Amino acid sequence: MKEFKDWKDIAGSYYDKAFSLAVLFSLFAFLVSPKMQVKPFERKEVVVNQVEELPPEIKEKIEPPKAEARPVVEIVIDDEFSDDEEEELEEVSTIASTVFEDEKLEVVTRREEGKTSDFAVFEKAPQAIKQVPPVYPDFARKLGLQGKVVVRAEIFEDGSVGAVKIIKSLMDGPGGLDEAAITAVKQWKFQPGENGGKPIACWVTFAVVFNLD
Repeated sequence: MKEFKDWKDIAGSYYDKAFSLAVLFSLFAFLVSPKMQVKPFERKEVVVNQVEELPPEIKEKIEPPKAEARPVVEIVIDDEFSDDEEEELEEVSTIASTVFEDEKLEVVTRREEGKTSDFAVFEKAPQAIKQVPPVYPDFARKLGLQGKVVVRAEIFEDGSVGAVKIIKSLMDGPGGLDEAAITAVKQWKFQPGENGGKPIACWVTFAVVFNLD
């Protein structure tokens, strides 16, 4: 008669064998497998040097300014001019502008235009050191108008020009030759007249010539 075994006993015997094999296999794998070394993470800093190429330096050749010729306006003394008041034309000479070193300049107060006495006496007459030529009006040029405008100019102690009066007219009215002469003379600079070695304000009379030649 054949003996029957309980399935639990059979399963228990297989379980012990399987567990033993699993332990042996794990132990074998642990002994045989290579050892793994874990290196700690190191943070590396990467330095990037960026070199910018600068454009080549451009050197420009600077030429010295060219000397410009200054226009010279001839100051003409009209010997034929006379009027009822018997006013005489004062001779106004032209000299170069001069700078004196180590010279103490006296501070003068500019007067109000037109207030200088007509009878101011000077030992040394004013001398023009800067002249601005008058602008010839286009219509006067087209008409061929030429001649002299006689002016009487007030010269202050600092050499600047104050009031300018027309003594002999050539073309009056706005934009005429008279106005062009006054505008130019107002921009002139004089070495002032002197009396007793000191600059004084005075009046001078001279002619401004308009010539198309």
